[in-house]
Amino acid sequence: MTMYSTVWCGYCHRLKAQMTREGISFVEVDIEADADAAALVEDVNHGNQTVPTLQFPDGSFATNPSIGQVKAHLGL
Repeated sequence: MTMYSTVWCGYCHRLKAQMTREGISFVEVDIEADADAAALVEDVNHGNQTVPTLQFPDGSFATNPSIGQVKAHLGL
């Protein structure tokens, strides 16, 4: 799973901590350091660079999901 985030995003920090605590592995991509990632996030979020945006292994996306939504999507 990929988590698109920024270093200053409080919601990103919270979700990262929750996923780590739950043992959910992910790769983090800072959209401020990766223009292609920023463009992808904008495309998924109708022109907005909204983070956190997750891309699940099945290719689907979720914007600012709760840990419960992440776990439900992953079947945990």
